[in-house]
Amino acid sequence: VFAVPDIGSDKPVEVIEVSIKAGDRLAAEQTLIVLESDKATMEVPAEAAGTVVEVLVKKGDKVLQGTPIARVEVAGAA
Repeated sequence: VFAVPDIGSDKPVEVIEVSIKAGDRLAAEQTLIVLESDKATMEVPAEAAGTVVEVLVKKGDKVLQGTPIARVEVAGAA
């Protein structure tokens, strides 16, 4: 499961774009979602290459550090 990294805020931030869907093949560092806080917008990259099994957030959701973004089958993992 890929989750929201430390975003420098303890307040929920809004998901303004979801760049992935189930079945997508991801490259490491590919953008998963875009978040918008009161200070900035921020792209959240994939931690590793793999295939998206399920997207767990949608546009308009409010998320915090640690919120699951997607279940991903990581390439090369058993």
